[in-house]
Amino acid sequence: MINKQSIWFLTLFSLILVLSVYYITMPNELLLTNNSKQTSKTEGTIEETVVIEESEILTALRVESEEQRTAEIDELNKILNNGEASIDDKNNAFEKLKDINSIKGKEQIIEKKIKDNFKLDAFVKIDDNNQVRVVIAGTEHTIELANNIMRSVQEEFDTKMYISVKFQS
Repeated sequence: MINKQSIWFLTLFSLILVLSVYYITMPNELLLTNNSKQTSKTEGTIEETVVIEESEILTALRVESEEQRTAEIDELNKILNNGEASIDDKNNAFEKLKDINSIKGKEQIIEKKIKDNFKLDAFVKIDDNNQVRVVIAGTEHTIELANNIMRSVQEEFDTKMYISVKFQS
């Protein structure tokens, strides 16, 4: 007989499968982040077009990071749902899941802070061993800017972190 857990698993799996197929078959033009605004006047031909695109490198880094996290979360969920796993293993898996969510939130906060303070698109990756990797998409590459970004990122942490800033254009 099918139990509730099996039904939920099949439902979620089919939803993920459908979304994956939709994402893969989506045209590449829709995947780009384009925000365009056009203004025109009838008396004078004034056209203003603003196009904002996120760097392809940052997008690739985000996708790679998300895939790694998803795989790790799946493994931890298997441990949590395993009936034969010990309570200590389940507690460790749950704590690790909480840590992953906390790190993900901290990365988003830092990315938003860099966007607000420096007007730059950034990708932030926090590793387990006090390492923060920041990749900046921008044309300005100065040591002073990198230093300011490092200080801004360090303000978010109580402990000393090893912060690296890499510029991509």
